[in-house]
Amino acid sequence: MTHLLEALSARAGEFIDLRRDIHRHPELAFEERRTAALVADRLEAFGYAVERGIGGTGVVGTLVRGTGAKRLGIRADMDALPIDEATSLAHASCHAGVMHACGHDGHTAMLLAAARHLAEQGRFDGTLHLIFQPAEEGGGGALRMMDDGLFERFPCDAVFAMHNMPGIEQGHLVLREGATMASSDYATITLQGTGGHGAMPHHAADPIVAAASIVMALQTIVSRNVDPLDAAVVTVGALHAGKANNVIPASATLELSVRALDREVRATLERRIKALVAAQAESLGVQARIDWRPGNAVLVNAPQETAIARDVAVELVGAERVTLQGPPLTGSEDFAFMLERVPGSYLLIGNGTGVGGCMVHNPGYDFNDDNIAVGSAYWVLLAERFLAAGARSAGR
Repeated sequence: MTHLLEALSARAGEFIDLRRDIHRHPELAFEERRTAALVADRLEAFGYAVERGIGGTGVVGTLVRGTGAKRLGIRADMDALPIDEATSLAHASCHAGVMHACGHDGHTAMLLAAARHLAEQGRFDGTLHLIFQPAEEGGGGALRMMDDGLFERFPCDAVFAMHNMPGIEQGHLVLREGATMASSDYATITLQGTGGHGAMPHHAADPIVAAASIVMALQTIVSRNVDPLDAAVVTVGALHAGKANNVIPASATLELSVRALDREVRATLERRIKALVAAQAESLGVQARIDWRPGNAVLVNAPQETAIARDVAVELVGAERVTLQGPPLTGSEDFAFMLERVPGSYLLIGNGTGVGGCMVHNPGYDFNDDNIAVGSAYWVLLAERFLAAGARSAGR
């Protein structure tokens, strides 16, 4: 599909400028008012029917061609992160403490570039819904849009999303069937003991000793309660207790991040953590309280939709630039919730190595503008293949 890539490359400059404008004006979860307005205005100018304010600041653009029954959804995220940018680029963030450190500016620009091409030259028969989501970065934007009737108001037979990935050759496409990204749950463990003088520990119930014991015991859950062939992560990222070396504090707090690539493993981790913490606390004479906060679900790519996504990738860039079954990632994505409702697939596009290899969520990161042509061409081709004339709705 060299001609499609050439066509999108020839007009990419406008969307590179747009991407850099969004990068200069990053907005945190549910604050994406400027970005959402920019997206909605562009979609309306391209001829889409636009709905604003879905789930807060979400936007959906709809384009219908012909009489085809199939309905396709494509999602891009819009929010930024609370990070001080350190790139010194001309288009660096103008808002202190906020930056596009995950490439959502690029994801938005790719889908808008595809939107214009599809409106002007798209050859498809059916309904196309372009979903611009707020608050992917831990804000629950996908669920908010769904709670606001996303798939009831804009029914989809399949839904797709793409994310850039540093460390992979620019423009290389990585797909995977099955569990692709991990669930992410969070827990705060509060230990209540009895404070005392550091010289007389026998008159106290030391929550620091209990916390240390719990940290070590937690390591056995992955090594002894989870099948060695299954992935699981239990990380104690913070432990807060005490202020002086001669004072035994009355309380201690631990912050946990818990991840799994399987729903049953996820349930096992929660059950074992709660049981282990209770037992350890009791054995050391302190009280334990666990605040368990479920996060993103396991992201599972459906077989049929992933097969379509693979075919489109190979057709667009050639088999040598496609990984058909990449490894799973222990990061998480709230697109997982959309995939629990509607079958679909989530793929990666390489952001490059070297300068482009700076990992996401890093103050030195920037989206690779060469991907705007590749990513937008991918969305155009996917829409034309999925919504090909004569295609039938899956009836879901």
